[in-house]
Amino acid sequence: MNKPITYLLLPLLSIAVGSLSGCTIDWGRENRPAIAPSPTVDQSENQSARSLAPTADDTNFVVAVVEKVQPAVVQINTSRTVRTQVPSLPEEFNDPFFRRFFGDRFPTQTQERVVRGIGSGFIINSQGQILTNAHVVSDADTVTVTFSDGRTVDGKVLGKDPVTDIAVVQIPGDNLPVVELANSDSVRPGQWAIAIGNPLGLQETVTVGVVSATERSASALGISDGRIGFIQTDAAINPGNSGGPLLNARGQVIGINTAIIGGAQGIGFAIPINTAQRIAQEIISTGKAEHPYLGIEMLPITPELKQQINSAPNSDIRIEADRGLLIARVVPNSPAARAGLRAGDVIQSVGNRPVTNADELIQTLEQNGVGNNLPIEVLRNGQAVQVTVRPEPLPPLAKP
Repeated sequence: MNKPITYLLLPLLSIAVGSLSGCTIDWGRENRPAIAPSPTVDQSENQSARSLAPTADDTNFVVAVVEKVQPAVVQINTSRTVRTQVPSLPEEFNDPFFRRFFGDRFPTQTQERVVRGIGSGFIINSQGQILTNAHVVSDADTVTVTFSDGRTVDGKVLGKDPVTDIAVVQIPGDNLPVVELANSDSVRPGQWAIAIGNPLGLQETVTVGVVSATERSASALGISDGRIGFIQTDAAINPGNSGGPLLNARGQVIGINTAIIGGAQGIGFAIPINTAQRIAQEIISTGKAEHPYLGIEMLPITPELKQQINSAPNSDIRIEADRGLLIARVVPNSPAARAGLRAGDVIQSVGNRPVTNADELIQTLEQNGVGNNLPIEVLRNGQAVQVTVRPEPLPPLAKP
């Protein structure tokens, strides 16, 4: 993947505080963009047109979806203070002559700047719980939520899961408008997709397209240890859409807009709502989400890999299988090590499902969960071996 994945949080201009001073740009009269005057309209000829109500051509399923969902879609505003240490020097000490003798042995002072960001979210229950992306609220000192009618309230992050990029924000209130959730397992390529959010800070923006693909693998997007099969859409999404809903033609949420491929057009990705809802419930209940962990590093079997390993001199490993996942390393004291898995084993099935790539294994592992026995079939020296692993919670920064 040559083009990097770009998450859709919209960073705003940093505002300096403390020892830094803000500044304001004045375009000046000569630098202001030229605005063409509106054309004159003959009032007598157009008087009747003013009173015309919208025709059937002006309303469609998209209008109905927007009117249904928009009250429950919100703008999430965040701010965080970034502090840096800078030398506190008289101007004359900036001369290289003085630095030659004194080096960096000078007192420092703290400078602060406030970094602000904008994302999107949607209310999933009437008690004020909002679903959004983890990267929208990551490291935020303050979170505020703005409704489509202009109301703004303070929000509190209940928890976030950086592995799946899901977060839940709590706001005060009851009997709030909520979205309706679809079953994302039934989403099919070609069906309508509608995105609502705040791209580039433009609140309540609506874009329309189709579902381009489902179960788009994380590895295809350059995301290591991806635990999500993404929904791909060509509905236009941009920075600021992060955390906003992707909807079907009935106005039900099928996914959470989360990323785009930098430099591409019409290629955006959403987290399926079934996955997001499961993670959100864990966060609401416990403040965090757990992910199952085996403790192996693996490679998919290819003809090239098979030939390379089998022809290597003094190799203790010989691959007989034409498909599966080669275990390249087993982490010591991991669930896989305790179950007896070894480097050189070739995984054929996990949870009684055949696997040929890491994404299939990880998704099956996620569905199995933490602490539940997971049967794994491997080929070891050409012989089928059955192993039962009991996955544990994923340690920070660990691989499957």
